[in-house]
Amino acid sequence: MIAFVRGNFVRKSPAQVIVDVNGVGYELQISLNTYSHISNSATGQLLTYLHITENAQTLFGFFEQEEKDLFLQLISVSGVGAVTARMMLSGMKPDEIVKAILQGNAKLLESIKGIGRKTAERLILELKDKVGKIGGSGNIPSGGAFVTPEQDAVNALMALGIAKPVAEAAIKKVQKTDNITLEELIKTALKNL
Repeated sequence: MIAFVRGNFVRKSPAQVIVDVNGVGYELQISLNTYSHISNSATGQLLTYLHITENAQTLFGFFEQEEKDLFLQLISVSGVGAVTARMMLSGMKPDEIVKAILQGNAKLLESIKGIGRKTAERLILELKDKVGKIGGSGNIPSGGAFVTPEQDAVNALMALGIAKPVAEAAIKKVQKTDNITLEELIKTALKNL
């Protein structure tokens, strides 16, 4: 519906920004992560997501596509609403959230206000295979890799039609070799199938 807004940042706070777009003021709910990127800017562009509920229409703003993609993944999980997802993105950087999900670190996710044990476990269960696909290149190179080389190799093997458990087992066998490139890892795993 509304893909992005570009204009003057009329009023900013760590949770909200009003963007003047040619005389129309758009109120966007933002995370601390987005606020840290725009806090010193007078103008700019924010990607948006319009969240429609029975009682309200709320526009959420994001500095980066990766943050928006993660937000959409988070709200797809039962029990995680838009406000909770924004809270998560305020409590941790997007790459930290994805790393916690990929590593199955429920304790770290529970440290975020509003996330209990069951919700943290559900996030890990439902998003572990999805978060590595966030972003245009399959991973997000901001402050740390979202996808490990081993996960990239497993994903490549799965794209070739190999079942995930078989692909993971093949990568584990090859993984013991030091200083192996991603390409060599995939090729050697294919030979060991």
